[in-house]
Amino acid sequence: MNRDERKALISFLSIYIISAIFLIGVILYIYYKNETKMLEETCSMELNNASMHIKTEIMNKYMKKQEFNANKLLNENIKYGLFDKDKKVIFSYLDKNFAIDFSKTSNKNEFYNYFITTLDEEDIPIKYIVIETCQEVQDKNKLKIFILIILVLSSIFIGCIGFLLSKILLKPVRQRIHSMDKFIKDSAHELNTPISVLMTSVSMLKNGKNPQKMMKYILSSSKQISQIYNDIHFSAFNEINEDVFEEFNLKELVSESVDYFNDISITKNIVINSDLENCFIKMDRTKTQKLVNNLISNAIKYSYKDSQIDVCLINNILSVKDYGIGISNEEQKEIFKRYKRGNNNEGGFGIGLDIVKGICEEYLLPLTVESKIKNGALFSIDFTSILNKKYMQKENE
Repeated sequence: MNRDERKALISFLSIYIISAIFLIGVILYIYYKNETKMLEETCSMELNNASMHIKTEIMNKYMKKQEFNANKLLNENIKYGLFDKDKKVIFSYLDKNFAIDFSKTSNKNEFYNYFITTLDEEDIPIKYIVIETCQEVQDKNKLKIFILIILVLSSIFIGCIGFLLSKILLKPVRQRIHSMDKFIKDSAHELNTPISVLMTSVSMLKNGKNPQKMMKYILSSSKQISQIYNDIHFSAFNEINEDVFEEFNLKELVSESVDYFNDISITKNIVINSDLENCFIKMDRTKTQKLVNNLISNAIKYSYKDSQIDVCLINNILSVKDYGIGISNEEQKEIFKRYKRGNNNEGGFGIGLDIVKGICEEYLLPLTVESKIKNGALFSIDFTSILNKKYMQKENE
């Protein structure tokens, strides 16, 4: 992972994790406020019920002229204290460190909640009943710990998910960058050969050495450079350009391409044979030219030196057969992908067959390939679906 990718990953994770944690934090805060409100209401009800229970029991004991047993605890979480009208302690289980405000019905500190009930009976010395509990504080502390644990675990989970998502999102970008880097390197390598031949031929031509042969090499190199430029330009701007449909004879177009590539194939001493029949079609001529040129160009690249290429147009089927290195079954599944090459030692960008496949898919033209290792390859395209029947009828007449 390079510096820019690492920086983008950190930025993405930071924004994703912070925003996700903030959202979860808001949800947990709302949950905490609702829970604390419920705890306060529950605690208030328990204290009120406890005070009413003690008050009722005191009054019943005094009415029956029995002694009230103040040593009896309600439960382990609720304690109480009894005070007279002068606010002096009669009996108490309460925390003595807290000063009680008897003017309020309820009191609270950081450890306990208090609830105060009054008795207005002259015969009963008890005036105030104070109930104390730490249950609400304990429950709130447990709730805080629970929310903190949830927040930490959520942060870890979100961080892991964010990292995996970023890796998934960056993967196609990294592959694209890798492909583009490879494409640039291949471009330099592919252009280097015809440019070197061109410069060498010009130098030898200046020295008067075999001018006729040097001119052929110059022409061949120039056409190779032109073909490379046309492929790159077509691949880059094909989606922008609109199709211009026209009616023409495919035989003439293929014949022009064969003549064109005869000057290129001279560098490998390859002979291009052709057997062409009339085939009138209606489609974009530029795309048709790219389709034919790339098939022949691909055949030249992967043919052995001093071999031949057969270009046929019979029964509306264009076929280009070479006698070169061949294509394995595994490679046949990959060769039509962009930047994919059958053999890295044979040059090319890996965009030629991608262009061929794209045009065939656009016009619904069946495209097939037959090949065996070291036994050449045969590419065939069936133009039957886009025949111009009007011209075919005139030709037959």
